[in-house]
Amino acid sequence: MNAVQTGLLAGLILGVAAAAGGFTGFLIALVLGAIGVVVGRVVDGELDLGEVFGRGGDR
Repeated sequence: MNAVQTGLLAGLILGVAAAAGGFTGFLIALVLGAIGVVVGRVVDGELDLGEVFGRGGDR
């Protein structure tokens, strides 16, 4: 299991634990799962946040 999969799983579990059901719970789990995927991609080196948000020195 790579970091992206681990991050997705952790985000989804936290989302389900934070919101026990309903449409709001579904949305929270979805958002936390997406955050988990982003964190996993950063850890795996597949995503460089400096390129996404731009570097401060490039302005």
